[in-house]
Amino acid sequence: MKAYDVIIVGGGHNGLACAAYLARAGRKVLVLERRERVGGAAWSEEVFPGFRFSVFSYVVSLLRPEIIRELELPRHGLQILPLESTLTPLANGDYLAQWSDHDQNRRELARHSPRDAEAYDEFGLLLHRMARAVKPLLSTAPPNPASLDPRELFDVLRLGRYFRRLPEKDLNALWKLLTMSAADYLDEWFESEALKGTKSASGIIGTLLGPRSPGTAYVLLHHYMGELDGVFRAWGFAKGGNGSVSAAIAAAAQARGADLRTQAAVSKILVTGECAVGVVLDGGEELRAPIVVSGADPRRTFLGLVGEAHLPNDFVSAIQRYKFRGSSGKVNLALSELPRFTCMAEIGPPHLNPIYRGAISISPSVDYLERAYDDAKYGEISRRPYMDIVIPSMLDPSMAPPGKHVMSIFVQYAPYHVNGGWSDAKREQFGDTVVNTLAEYAPNLKSAILHRQVITPADIERIVGLSEGNIFQGELTLQQMFFLRPAPAWSRYRTPIRGLYQCGSGTHPGGGVMGASGRNAAMAILGVRA
Repeated sequence: MKAYDVIIVGGGHNGLACAAYLARAGRKVLVLERRERVGGAAWSEEVFPGFRFSVFSYVVSLLRPEIIRELELPRHGLQILPLESTLTPLANGDYLAQWSDHDQNRRELARHSPRDAEAYDEFGLLLHRMARAVKPLLSTAPPNPASLDPRELFDVLRLGRYFRRLPEKDLNALWKLLTMSAADYLDEWFESEALKGTKSASGIIGTLLGPRSPGTAYVLLHHYMGELDGVFRAWGFAKGGNGSVSAAIAAAAQARGADLRTQAAVSKILVTGECAVGVVLDGGEELRAPIVVSGADPRRTFLGLVGEAHLPNDFVSAIQRYKFRGSSGKVNLALSELPRFTCMAEIGPPHLNPIYRGAISISPSVDYLERAYDDAKYGEISRRPYMDIVIPSMLDPSMAPPGKHVMSIFVQYAPYHVNGGWSDAKREQFGDTVVNTLAEYAPNLKSAILHRQVITPADIERIVGLSEGNIFQGELTLQQMFFLRPAPAWSRYRTPIRGLYQCGSGTHPGGGVMGASGRNAAMAILGVRA
């Protein structure tokens, strides 16, 4: 049997990225994935004959440019098609469109509010500076400010010097973004309800929080850090679906010598004398290696695969308190024709309208989003949910048969702890709510639906293994960020078990198809300082 230096539990995109970097450094790496394919939540599938979907995650933006460059992902098949607009339909038949073209975007904003059009450039520049300020932290192993370890003390000092070099106004702005609600922050800039609603939606994604909840301004910034070709807040669609991202990273890992083994579910991480020494598979097979890396979330890793008996009590308590609170679902539709949004009726046929090659956001106001949250915080599906929609077949015709289309709908809120539990009837209720709400803006939608796939947080947990269906492996809240993610004193990818590391998005810098956690974990294992 082949001897390995490192065993990685979980073939999600972070586990694959970690494997690629370790293999590139000459380590003998084995990735174990319980499902029949690698990719975790970033995978594509022909769900219905001829219709291919990015089943869970669906857009590309947060994937770090250094990973694309260092792993040569375009050479391994990654091709990202830009999403250059966002359409927000409004109840009065109007719409707000946002464009990547500066002049076109300014004219559209001025149509709603001349003041907002003036403020938008300054707002964009500020968030660009904030994204650039935070960007170096994404590839940094967070130091523990309470540690007396000289290396960590040095990193704390280095971090302090970095922030002291920031202009005072930028430091103040960053602090506001870390602590304020998205709604309050945007109120300081804009007056248009449609603009504030659409912008604040970025602050609630993946959280069981409303736009007026403190801390959601940072989640807004987190999503603003999406970067394609050096442009912040640029979003794209991976040709072939998000499975193409995972496939490219997997190919990069294999090209460097990493082995990938699917249908190999790990039931236990072996611990001997407070050291990780290998894993046990579901069938009882034991595999040994001096280093084990888990891409699973903190709950599954420590309370499941390791077991409380091998861990300090305070650490176990911290992991038990770690919040997941999945709140997102997906509805994937196979369509016989494009939806015809009434707000676009006078602009020509949908297939000739460039707005259909961008995103569509059902977020007409902050109040709309807050009411959707009101339902969820009491354990109900939002009666009028927030939706982020793309039509991948408009960018990549291979996703659907000729003349037909696929629509991907990300939805909030669909709380994991829904009243009565997630039965089949509740799943269909969720799907009906999404379709009925969207049909208010595109009346032909119902008659155009050929097939429907409804995915709840319970489905995400069951299929992909994300606890409570949380797409970020844990909420991105202040008490679960940076040196507190996933637990105080254990944010540097190491764990209380020697030789055991974490590389999933339950570690810093968090979730999204980013890859940073996998890369950072590999650097920690290799002893490379960011």
